[in-house]
Amino acid sequence: MLKLSERLYSLRKERSLTQEDVAKELEISLRSYCRYEKNEREPTASVLVQMADFYSVTLDYLVGRSEERKA
Repeated sequence: MLKLSERLYSLRKERSLTQEDVAKELEISLRSYCRYEKNEREPTASVLVQMADFYSVTLDYLVGRSEERKA
């Protein structure tokens, strides 16, 4: 999911957060989060929901199915 990795990176940068900040907030390993941003691994559905909630965007926006951030 290339779009997911791009969205994760841009959303994180918009908030001036480090990958470590986000990983701590989501309660996942730093390595896992880094791999999501590099498109080396895909998160589970529950982690996707956590990410969408954390960034206050819809799942469709996060995975690239929509350009609208909010429903």
